[in-house]
Order: sequence, then structure tokens, then C-alpha cells
Amino acid sequence: MQPGNDEQGFYNAADYFVDRNVREGRGGKTAVICEGRQLTYGEIQAGVNRFGNLLKSLDVRLEERVALLLLDTEVFPQAFFGAIKTGAVPVCLNTLMRAKDYRYFLNDSRARVLVIDAALKAEFDAIEGPLPFLEHVVVANGAAEAGEIALDEAMACQPDILETAPTTRDDACFWLYSSGTTGQPKGTVHLQHDMVVAAETFGQQILNIQEDDICFSAAKLFFAYGLGNGLYFPFSVGATAVYHPGRPAPDAVYEVIERHNPTLFFGVPTLYAQMLEHKTGKLNGVRLGVSAGESLPADIFRRWRERFGVEIVDGIGSTEMTHIFITNRPGECRPGSTGRTVPGYDARIVDEQMNDLPCGEVGTLLVKGDSAAACYWNKHEKTKTTMLGEWHNTGDKFYRDEDGYFYYAGRSDDMLKISGIWVSPIEVEGCIIAHPAVLECAVVPCTDSDGLVKPKAYVVLSGNWPASPELEQAIKDHVKSSLAPYKYPRWVSFVDTLPKTPTGKIKRFELKRRSLEAAAEEIPLPPAESRRAVQASPASP
Repeated sequence: MQPGNDEQGFYNAADYFVDRNVREGRGGKTAVICEGRQLTYGEIQAGVNRFGNLLKSLDVRLEERVALLLLDTEVFPQAFFGAIKTGAVPVCLNTLMRAKDYRYFLNDSRARVLVIDAALKAEFDAIEGPLPFLEHVVVANGAAEAGEIALDEAMACQPDILETAPTTRDDACFWLYSSGTTGQPKGTVHLQHDMVVAAETFGQQILNIQEDDICFSAAKLFFAYGLGNGLYFPFSVGATAVYHPGRPAPDAVYEVIERHNPTLFFGVPTLYAQMLEHKTGKLNGVRLGVSAGESLPADIFRRWRERFGVEIVDGIGSTEMTHIFITNRPGECRPGSTGRTVPGYDARIVDEQMNDLPCGEVGTLLVKGDSAAACYWNKHEKTKTTMLGEWHNTGDKFYRDEDGYFYYAGRSDDMLKISGIWVSPIEVEGCIIAHPAVLECAVVPCTDSDGLVKPKAYVVLSGNWPASPELEQAIKDHVKSSLAPYKYPRWVSFVDTLPKTPTGKIKRFELKRRSLEAAAEEIPLPPAESRRAVQASPASP
């Protein structure tokens, strides 16, 4: 069954990305490499079919959710596309979260099955409270406990032939959770055609990905950027994906590159900055670097190109739009710019009344394209205010020059983007306040010496607790142990009071200004032209 060509209108993403490769003669081609293990497209197809048959044996039906809490291994594509092929909907979960987050995800999605990597079981086992919808826990890459299902054993008993579910291009295909400024994370519902659109636009028309490419994404498969980089981009053309299940520390990333010689490397600006600090690392075989998740500082782009002779193509994407929709092009990169719209997408910069703004003026970025999500699950009001007909309100501030290049100027809310992942300051503040020494606190963005955004906490101490370097470290450690580690404040500033409005609200804009001024005293300002957008926008962080 070929998506879009079936006479009955059937369309299934698993058929496009997996079965089509086998039909077109790539069954013996290496699809995935992970820690010395290699699987061909034929072997991936067999695994997809066995996993799909396992779900059917558990009575998982069309449109029902299957939660995936998996590290980047060869299990991920088999489970992801195996669910899709049956018409079930995989929900990719962030592997860096905590027990309370997983309880919310499982209950909100009403997933009947959880497929979890054995290495992540401890956090799941720590969940407190009921999980009324979850019926089966399937453990991958390790032993299962009583009442659980061992994935390897269960799949071995299943046939490797599976009929594709009769889905259409507009059926639900997969979910990703997108964080917001307030409230709980939002289940972003993507359709069967969304990955195909992203692969055929950014993947093929910008990256020019080919069958002989080898893709290595340090950004993980569980969120939108990594899912395209490491899964459906290479699978769209029969290329090879390299997976690294461990933490993407610079030394480990260089080791993977040296071992497997990827041609396309995908990272985030924080990682590129860290890799530049390792003076002996090499980029064997890499023809192009790709960056997204947060704005790439121009200095990092220049230093990377000077050292390796390889460009970093920087762009912006979102969970809601599936992948990147504005980007630089190879050979046409402008340091400090986010680039131009990807073919198939359109973008507008508007004021508060949704009027289009002229070149050079900062406003809110709206974008449209056929990979846009259908809705937020059970978030009707948020869907209406963000998904404006054809247009998606990104909540980002940008300006555009006369050549059509876009320049990032900050968020229009208080969210922080750390290492490519959105972080709510409210969540971090709530964790800090739980420390016995803390009376009040506020978390705002601050830039480090590489120009990358990190959290800074302003803390009012309780009682007779004295400020000290030891207490500062204790607060950082407290956040690391309670939340995902990347959320901890890189700086803690002890203050007597927090600035507040007459109604008692914290003046975050004043703390942001204070934070920027403190950083400016230590970090040289960038060239005036790259500051223009930030200076023009009173809402800039």
C-alpha cells in the first residue's frame, strides 16, 4: 500500500518509511546502527511487523495510544512504526523527566500500553497515584518483572507479516508533548502525512539527503527535532541512522563520529559550543552540521567553520510543525540568522492586532505548512489561540530583512529554551522554593559566555539562613535531584527582596533586565547589527 496512491485513499506512514524501502529493493541495506549492532531495512520491517502483532495480541485497537519511553536504540523505530502500522498512535515521551511527569503523560494520553527501556524503569516505578488507563507494561532492552512483558520474548513469538491498517492521510499518527508557559504539557496530535511533508521539504530539498548518507543526531528521538533527524529523514530515502543511547557528552559524540563516519550531524547550539572546547575532536566524514532547538550564536558558527571547514545550517522548528520550517541553506548561511522559509512553508511577522509588519520591525512569528499538528489533545482553548486556521502562532519574536532572512529576537512569554528543550520557570521556581532555606525566588533567562540561554535564579532566603557558595551549590543540587537535570539554575543570586507590582506579582521584566546587565558586564556585546532586533523589542528577554 503506497500512501496517497491506494485507490481507496489509504495512507499509512509506516508503509511509506519502512515497507516502501523493502519494495524498492533496499531490504538488504543497513537502516540502523547502534553500539555495534546493525539492522537492515528488511530486519526493521520484520521487527515492525512483530511489534504490531504484539500490540494486536494485547487488543490494542485503531487510534488507541501506546506510550514509548525509550532510549535511542534499534527498538525505537520498530515500536514507533509498528504501532503506526496497526493504526495505533505512539506517544513519544521525554526520557529525562520525573515520576510525576510520567503519571501525567500516561493519564492524559490514556495509553493502554507503555513500552519502556529497562534503564528507565526506576523513575516509572516511583510513580505515586493511580494509572487507571494503563493495562500493560512492556520492558525493552532488559529483564521484565512480575506482571510485565519482556519485549524480546514477546516479539519472538509473533509473526513477521502484518497487514497495514486502513488509515488515511488525515488519521492521527503520533503524539509529542509540548510544554507551555502555564499549566500542564500539551499532547500535540500529528497526522499520517506530517512526517512525509517534513521529510520531502527540509530533509530532501534543504539537506539534499541521499540513500548513501549516514545520519547521526545527538538530539534524541523522543522530541520533534531528533525524531526527524534520526528516524524519518534517513528512512525517507533509504539512508542509514546511527543511534547513541547514552548522554550526548562531547567526548561520546566525537567517539560515535570517529567510529561510524556520519555524513550528516545534528546537534543543538549548547552541544556545538561544548564540542569546540574539546581541542582534539574530529568530524570524520561529516559534510554538514544542522542546528535547531535554540538560536545558534554567530560566533559558534564561525569558530566551527574555521576549525572543521564544515557549515552548521541553523533553523527553527517546533513540535507543532513537526520539524524545521525556517532555515539557512548550505553555502548560503548568514551567521546570526535563522535563514529563510523552507519550500512548502510560509511565514508572517505580525503585531498584536495580527497586522503584517514591514521588514526590520520585530513582531510575532506565524507560520503555515502541511506538517502542522491537528490540535492539542483535550486543550480546546489553547488549540484555538495557537492554531489560527492555516497559521500557527509560534509565540516567538522575529524580524525579517529585505532578503527574506529571519532573525530571532526572543520569546513573547517567559519560557526558557535550554539545550533545545523548553523549560517553564514556574516549575523550576516551585522546586527551588521547596528547599528549606528559600523563602521566595524567581527564575529568568541569562546568557553564558557562548551567548546561550540558561536559567538564573534570584533567591530570597528564609529566616537566618546565611548566603554562601555552599548554599548556592546545595540549591542547584536540589533542583538536579528533583527535576530533569538540564533545568537547574546555572547561577543563584541571593537578594533581600524581589521586585513586585502593587498587586504582589513579581516584576520578571525587571529581573530579566538586571540579568542582562550583569551578563553584559562580563560578556562582550555582539556586533550592532545582530543586536538590532533585541533592542527594538521591549518583550525581548
